[in-house]
Amino acid sequence: MPADALNAFLRTQLDDLKAKGLYKAERQIQSPQMSGITVNGKPVVNFCANNYLGLANHPDIVAAAHAGLKAWGYGLSSVRFICGTQDVHKRCEQQIARFFGKGDSILYISCFDANGGLFEPLLTDQDAIVSDELNHASIIDGVRLCKAQRFRYKHSDMADLKAKLEEAKGCRFKMIFTDSVFSMDGDLARLADICELADEYQAVVGIDDCHGTGHLGATGRGGAEELGVLDRIDVITGTLGKTLGGASGGFTAASAEVVDWLRNRSRPYLFSNSVPPALVTAGMAALDLVDTAGELRTKLKANTARLRAGLEGAGFTVKPGPTPILPVMLGDAAVATKMAAELLKYGIYVIGFSYPVVPVGQARIRIQVSAAHTTEQLDHAIGAFTQVGKELGVLK
Repeated sequence: MPADALNAFLRTQLDDLKAKGLYKAERQIQSPQMSGITVNGKPVVNFCANNYLGLANHPDIVAAAHAGLKAWGYGLSSVRFICGTQDVHKRCEQQIARFFGKGDSILYISCFDANGGLFEPLLTDQDAIVSDELNHASIIDGVRLCKAQRFRYKHSDMADLKAKLEEAKGCRFKMIFTDSVFSMDGDLARLADICELADEYQAVVGIDDCHGTGHLGATGRGGAEELGVLDRIDVITGTLGKTLGGASGGFTAASAEVVDWLRNRSRPYLFSNSVPPALVTAGMAALDLVDTAGELRTKLKANTARLRAGLEGAGFTVKPGPTPILPVMLGDAAVATKMAAELLKYGIYVIGFSYPVVPVGQARIRIQVSAAHTTEQLDHAIGAFTQVGKELGVLK
C-alpha cells in the first residue's frame, strides 16, 4: 500500500531527527499561561512564552473575552465579505489603526495569514520585494506566493540592502520588508537606516512587529516607536497572540487604500473564517492596557537586564540585543536539547532551538523574559543554568 510505504519512510526520518537532537517534542502544560506553570504535574518557571508584559490571562482581558462571547456569540461560521463582519471587528480595526497612526487595519486569524496575504495582492512581476535573510517563515512563505522579483539582503547589512535596491531600481514598486524584532536573535532591525534607503530609492517600508508591539517604545507602539520611525513605516503586520493577551488573531495596519485592496484581494482574508468575536473584544482590552502599561515595560527591562547580567556573569554567551529575547548560544543541537531537558528537572522550562528554526551550528536556548517574572524566579533560573551548564561541560 502506498500509505504504508510513506509511513515507513517517515518513521525512519523521525528516528533520524531524534538521533540528531532535532526532534521537536511537545510538553503538556496543565495550568494557565503565566510566569509559573505546571508541566508534567510539576511547577516550573516559564521562559518560553511570548507573554512579555504578563498580560496572558489578565483579568480585564479574560472579562472582555467573556463579554464578547456573551454579546456576540462563539463564531461567525463565515468569511468576512459574506456574512462574517460584525461591528466589533470594525471597531477593533479602527482601534489598531489609531494605535499605530495608520489609515486603517485589517484583521486575520493570525499574523502568519497577514504576512501570507500581504505581498501577492500588492506586487506583480513588475515590482520588487527586498527582504532580510532572517525574516520569519511567514514572511518567506508570503513572498514565495508573490510574483514580484525577489531580493534577499544579508541580515541587517545596509550596504547589501543598498546593493539590492540598486539592482531593483528599474522596478515599478519596491517594498522593503523586515521583522522589527528578530525572534530567534533578539535584535532590532536597523529601521532608521532602512527608511533612509527607502527614501533614496523610493521604496515602501513594511515591518512584522509581532515581537515588538506592546512592550517596545515609550507607549508600546513597538519596534518602530522604539527606534523613532513609526511615522515612516508604511505597512505594519502584527498579532494579538503575543504581548496583546497571548491568544490568536493577526492584523495589517497601513493606508486606507492598501487595506481596502487587501479586503478585496488578500486570499487568507477572503477564504478564512472571521476572527471569533471573543478574541476581538479581548484584543481591544489588551490594547487599552498597553496604553497604561508604562510600569510593566519598565519592569520588563529591569528583569531582562538582571537575567542577562547573571547568565553572562556565569560564563554563557548571550546574543546582544535590547529586547527581552535572550538567546543562550550553544552551537550543538544535541547539547541544546539535552540542556533544556535537564533544566526542566531544576524547574526551568525552556526549549532548545536548532535547524531548521535556526541555522546549522547555531543551536541555542531562547529565553523569553516577562514583566511577570519575580526576582526569585530570575535568580533561580541563573542558578539552574549555571549548575546544568557545568554538569554538561558547557561551562568550565
